[in-house]
Amino acid sequence: MTIFLLDNTLQIDIFFECEYQDLEDNICVSIIERCPPKERLLRSGETHIFLTPNEAHQLGERLLKAAQHSHADPQDQGS
Repeated sequence: MTIFLLDNTLQIDIFFECEYQDLEDNICVSIIERCPPKERLLRSGETHIFLTPNEAHQLGERLLKAAQHSHADPQDQGS
């Protein structure tokens, strides 16, 4: 699955890495920056983060929770 962020300058690919199926951290989050070096968030134009299934679930749950809060009525959040 590919997601493009920041005006398509940040490409995030998330996939199960079959090559490393025997390892616990076999879910890959690949981050590729396509912008001038001075504008980069990361030192390298490309990096990979390998997650365990539990870490992937935690990340997904927290992203969903943040998205739910973002869509919530501000009065419900105590603002």
